[in-house]
Amino acid sequence: MFRSIATLTAAAIFGIATLGAATAGTTDSNVPVKMVVTANVENGKRAPEIKQEDVIVKKGKDRLQVTEWVPATGDRAGLELFILIDDSSVSTLGNQLSDLRKFIEAQPATTAIAVGYARNASVEILQNFTTDHAAAAKALRLPLGYAGAFGSPYLSVVDLMNRWPDTPNRREVLLVTDGIDRAHRAHNALLNPDVDTAASVAQRTGTLVHSLYFPGVGHWGRNFWAATNGQNGLAKLAEATGGESFYMGWPEPVSFAPYLDNFQKVLDNQYLLTFYPTPGKKAGLQFVDVTTEVAGVDLSTPDAVWVPAAK
Repeated sequence: MFRSIATLTAAAIFGIATLGAATAGTTDSNVPVKMVVTANVENGKRAPEIKQEDVIVKKGKDRLQVTEWVPATGDRAGLELFILIDDSSVSTLGNQLSDLRKFIEAQPATTAIAVGYARNASVEILQNFTTDHAAAAKALRLPLGYAGAFGSPYLSVVDLMNRWPDTPNRREVLLVTDGIDRAHRAHNALLNPDVDTAASVAQRTGTLVHSLYFPGVGHWGRNFWAATNGQNGLAKLAEATGGESFYMGWPEPVSFAPYLDNFQKVLDNQYLLTFYPTPGKKAGLQFVDVTTEVAGVDLSTPDAVWVPAAK
């Protein structure tokens, strides 16, 4: 049982002291970098086989050497999926919890699930990563209907990623929120520093951030401009990190089930890509393009990866 979860240290919460963010820049520059890639095809069509030689990675005009391209299946299927729910969501989110529970319970044994709630620019973790999917589903609760004194779903995601231990598994977040940054309400999504910070940390730590729109409480949750701006922020974050953003207009969805079905297709069509970057004098993020000439396939990838400094 957790006691005073919000006051626990990251090491106590996750059971290990090594943080992914702290070790990201210490990789040997001779070691290739890794990336999770999602292969998208039109609805109803069967995904074609994609071979390593079909994948092209470029930094600017320079083509980079690909050393591995394998499906995230079998002994490479490991996934850590964090279900993060905005505590400022309206209470009718309770009508959607059964769909979320069914989704969690249907995950394969290779997927570890954690559950937490975003509030005060931090995360209250109710369930650690576990392959006991029934326990993870049980951890879901109604949102408090309160964003906190410094309510930003993007800063909560940053807090989560900085506390996430380094593992060889895929790292992905499903963020349920309206995307409204109540800490910086005046910012346009395209210029919101919280969105940009979350994207940079996600790229540095190799985390894919997906979002599922659900309206929040208060005046801003009913404001068309704010709701649209929130959806734009979520879409920008998902695109920058290789994730998906699910929404249809700004009223609350009738059911999460169709969105979760599409999200499952995303998880089922992912590949693990490894390639040699071109290291610079300093460690940092490098923008790369990943494409394929296989017909009918569109690849979703993070915009950038963390590359250590050249020796």
